[in-house]
Amino acid sequence: MGAVVDTTVFIDLERSTSREGHARSAELIGQRLTECLGPDEQAAIAAITASELLHGVHRASAKHRATREAFVESILAVVPVLDFDLLAARAHARLWADLANTGSDVGPHDRIVAATAISLGWQVATANVRHFGRIAGLDVVEVR
Repeated sequence: MGAVVDTTVFIDLERSTSREGHARSAELIGQRLTECLGPDEQAAIAAITASELLHGVHRASAKHRATREAFVESILAVVPVLDFDLLAARAHARLWADLANTGSDVGPHDRIVAATAISLGWQVATANVRHFGRIAGLDVVEVR
C-alpha cells in the first residue's frame, strides 16, 4: 500500500523548517513520512497537490518567494507526482456524487486527492484528518 500525501503535510513542514532553514527540507520530508507511514510505505502526491504547492510559490511575497520555491522544488524532486487518469476520474465522479448526496462536500481539490488515493487502493496522509475523515471508505493517516 502507499499514501497520497496532502498539501497540509507540506504546509506544516514548511512552517516547522522555516525556523531552521530549508537546507534539509528533502531529508526532513523523508523522515516525517517514514515516521508516520513506516519505512516500507510508498508516498506520492496527486497532481493537484503539485499545483497547490506551486500556486503557493506564485502567491508568495517577493521577500519569501525564493525560499518557498526552493522548498517546493525540493518536494517535487523527491516525491513522485501521480497523474489524474481515467481510473481516478471514475473514483472522483462516484465520490463527488456520494458527497453531494450527503451534503458533506470536502472541496474540489481534496476530492481529487481522495479519488487518486482510492483509485490506487492507497491511503491519504494529511494533517487534516477531520476533513478527509468525512469520506466514506477512505483510509486516512495523520501526519504531524
